[in-house]
Amino acid sequence: MTQTIAPRVRMLVLLFLAIAGALLAGAGPASAHAALTGSDPAQGVVVDKAPTQVTLTFSETVSMNDDSLRVLDPKGARVDDGKPSEVSGTTYAVQLHSGLPDGTYTVTYQVVSADSHPVAGAYTFSIGSPSETSVSVSGQEAGGGIVGRLYGFGRYVSYAGFLVMVGGAAFVLACWQRGTGVRSLQRLVVSGWLAMTAATLFLLLLRGSYSRSGTLGDVFDLDLLGEALQTKTGAALVSRLLLLAAAALFIAVLFGAYDKREDEEKRDLTFGLAIGGTVVAAGLAASWAMAEHASTGLQPGIAMPVDVLHLLAVATWLGGLAALLVALYRAPADRPVDAAAVRRFSRVAFGSVLVVVATGVYQSWRQLGSWSAFTDTRYGRLLLVKIGLVALLVGIAWISRRWTARLAVPTAAEAAVHTSAAGESASGESARGKEPVPAAATGGSGGAAGAASVDPTGSVENPKPVKGSTDSQGSQGSQGKKNGSGDALEQRVPGDSAGGERAAQLARQRAAVDAARQKRLRTADGERFGLRRSVLAETGVAVVLLAVTTVLTSTEPGRTEQDAARAARSSSSSASAADSASGALTLDMPFDTGGADGKGVVSVDLDPARAGANEMHVYVTRPNGRAFDVPEVKVAFTLEAKSIGPLPVAPDHITTGHWSANAVQIPLAGEWKIAVTVRTSDIDQVTVSKNAQIG
Repeated sequence: MTQTIAPRVRMLVLLFLAIAGALLAGAGPASAHAALTGSDPAQGVVVDKAPTQVTLTFSETVSMNDDSLRVLDPKGARVDDGKPSEVSGTTYAVQLHSGLPDGTYTVTYQVVSADSHPVAGAYTFSIGSPSETSVSVSGQEAGGGIVGRLYGFGRYVSYAGFLVMVGGAAFVLACWQRGTGVRSLQRLVVSGWLAMTAATLFLLLLRGSYSRSGTLGDVFDLDLLGEALQTKTGAALVSRLLLLAAAALFIAVLFGAYDKREDEEKRDLTFGLAIGGTVVAAGLAASWAMAEHASTGLQPGIAMPVDVLHLLAVATWLGGLAALLVALYRAPADRPVDAAAVRRFSRVAFGSVLVVVATGVYQSWRQLGSWSAFTDTRYGRLLLVKIGLVALLVGIAWISRRWTARLAVPTAAEAAVHTSAAGESASGESARGKEPVPAAATGGSGGAAGAASVDPTGSVENPKPVKGSTDSQGSQGSQGKKNGSGDALEQRVPGDSAGGERAAQLARQRAAVDAARQKRLRTADGERFGLRRSVLAETGVAVVLLAVTTVLTSTEPGRTEQDAARAARSSSSSASAADSASGALTLDMPFDTGGADGKGVVSVDLDPARAGANEMHVYVTRPNGRAFDVPEVKVAFTLEAKSIGPLPVAPDHITTGHWSANAVQIPLAGEWKIAVTVRTSDIDQVTVSKNAQIG
């Protein structure tokens, strides 16, 4: 059974990494904290004379450059002066050229919200009367494409590196100080530092392209890099690199000078390392809190320290879990992780979970604001997934605590094996000091195999022989019986190349024997074996949880999404009232195709809603008012009283959730039936209709 542990571990790790990668790959473009809540001219309106400027209002402050706000004429030429200005705290304006002709104009914007995420969008308005436009904005998105996916991967690696580095160091310092001499734990913590450092440099290079052009070729653009360094996010990344230099010094002391101290001397150094390590870890956590969601919105003065505390608790819990897993599987047989260390970590992890839950409740309230946001917003639905994973993790941790409580000290049989291993190692070293052929002095091949076959239960079994070594081992054993010692053998074949080959074969067999012994020692205690399996399961769930958390940190908070939806509905109502006064027609029709994500509202705007040519706009929104795309929208007009129609209209896709058609001909005035067919998948579609007086 123990021979299948390593393959199972590899399979589980690959499975969890695949799930995490799928979550990150499916994250799509980064949803932003800032949202457009108003504009002048408003979306889709027709104004009598050309405005002098275009103003946009966002839900929070944003950063802009000369290309952040553009206004394009029907041919795609810019008609703005390219210098956006701040009108008020969250309202920005760009001046327009004078004497603009009639037609449909497109407003595009791409800004960076206060929590570091790029925001992009577009809409149209018309002067005098609508016209055809050559501007296409349907493919515009912020933080998307390959650059967006690479940036998301970099964020995941930086979070993972932080957890492993901080949690691993905390586990060694607070729970198992003897672990400073365990090479596998040293590699784990150093790997976390390397991963976080590389990811931070990677994010810094990508930052300019991620927030501006979205083009992979601009990653090494020095101008964009210089702009990124001047932003809040760029400053946070540079600060993180400086703190990582301090973390490197901490790691060097922890696994260097600290490890070489005696137990009495370690007590004096432990306190200083704990203080210094906590300061560095808190600074690294603050580099996220001061540049992302916690730095904006409601109560930032409280939210930032709470976010730092949350990150530190998560790192202590999940990073320490990774360190415990490595210690259980990779610690040498002569220095296994003891039961006292496991129990100490269990208590530390329990306290960390309490902190994670308390700070998580505050963060959830701050980012959602209402119970409905759990189901009506993407942030809320992701948060429900995260809560479920945390609950699963706590459940497995409870099982681990049961194994911890039953974890026994090494049995007498294990102690005998340890003593045998130590004695054999010493005799081997002595033999190596005398002649180049080790271990034969213990009684030939039979002696080596006998030493290897003692397990904690007292049974004897032969180890798997090294390929090609049977004959040489047997001859070596017989020669040992004949000559009585390794020295006699050395005298028989001095400088013989065959003797050197046999020595190499025996050395390889000794390594295999030692590996087999260590595996038996690890699985000798049933409680320890059960603990390893439950900790492995915890670590796997933690990998997926980290992926969901990474996506969550780049998703627009539910509170902001709902506020933006309410503002958009209010603006739409105001525009509809104005359109009604001028003869325009607006119809709202709920639909449900019955498929996944098949519910929503389709709105049809017809202007001037008279016989003759009309401009038509179709908007598709979710039940919460947020725009979203569907594969196909078709409209048909029928005047049943005159048996005219249906007259089909296929509107053009303009941007997310927006379709339009110009010169829609209504031949006669009367009560027309307006039917809209909405298709949400290859097989799911529905037709909804309303009657309205036109003309």
